Amino acid sequence: MTPEPPATPTPLARAAGDWLDHLRVERGRSEHTLRAYRRDLDRYVAFLAARGVTAPDEVQEQHVSDFLAHLRTGDEDHRPLAATSAARAVVAVRGLHTFLAGEGESADDPARAVAPPTPPRRLPKALGVAEVERLLQAAALGDTPAALRDRALLEVLYGCGARVSEAIDLDVDDLDLARPEDGDADGLPGVVRLFGKGRKERIVPMGRYARDAVDAWLVRGRPELARRGKGTPAVFVNARGGRLSRQSVWTVIKAAAERAGLGDAVSPHTLRHSFATHLLDGGADVRVVQELLGHASVATTQIYTHVSTQHLREVYAQAHPRARG
Repeated sequence: MTPEPPATPTPLARAAGDWLDHLRVERGRSEHTLRAYRRDLDRYVAFLAARGVTAPDEVQEQHVSDFLAHLRTGDEDHRPLAATSAARAVVAVRGLHTFLAGEGESADDPARAVAPPTPPRRLPKALGVAEVERLLQAAALGDTPAALRDRALLEVLYGCGARVSEAIDLDVDDLDLARPEDGDADGLPGVVRLFGKGRKERIVPMGRYARDAVDAWLVRGRPELARRGKGTPAVFVNARGGRLSRQSVWTVIKAAAERAGLGDAVSPHTLRHSFATHLLDGGADVRVVQELLGHASVATTQIYTHVSTQHLREVYAQAHPRARG
């Protein structure tokens, strides 16, 4: 059983708070990430306190290894963590000790040699093009402000490969819906400015369907809902005129997926996966897709090439005269 952290913070607990403040102020990490790290570090601090370790310079490599083993086995209060969750916790612990070593709070980094567990490699789930079409059509039943918003939201998630956090953080000033008839001589799609992890900015094209859906929402839907609020600059607003929440996006997608007969396995990230997979299936270079998704490393993007390889095998099996025995 892991005890609760002591009422009076230990030096290690205070150091963990300093590191989280550093991530928030200096590194611009999201509140979602900070909450997850806080939970992991609270558990880490309590685990070490139960073993009489309360200061940064008292932590040894074996303590960190024991904590990782504890995460994987669980206790009376905590179920065993999957490799992915345990890896996140170890990343938080390693980040903390790297910070403390750099600040001179400890002589060395006891977590440096402790590697996070390797999660099983899973291929991301992607919808087929026809399934995406059904989902988008199911999100646009009627001409109400909510229907216009929901269609525009899903078109942005799929048409731009946006994360759900990037979509709900969109402001009207982040959109450029230029059209050829408006003087956009090159005839290229509109663009949207997205802010990814760490507030890293990227510009992503917005195709005709997404642009038209967003345009219809901004002109015919958003004004009615926005006037109920306090003048938010958000593109996507709720019935009270405030910025749409992450949970609301999930609700919109779940409802559309149910109407489209796609079951309950569709999430906002499913549309991002589908965006990447369909681009690669269409011949896009993996590094272009990397830029569009906002991945820091192409290795993260390359997982989608396995999905496309499966697609190519299926096409080959159906189309080549000597593919079947």
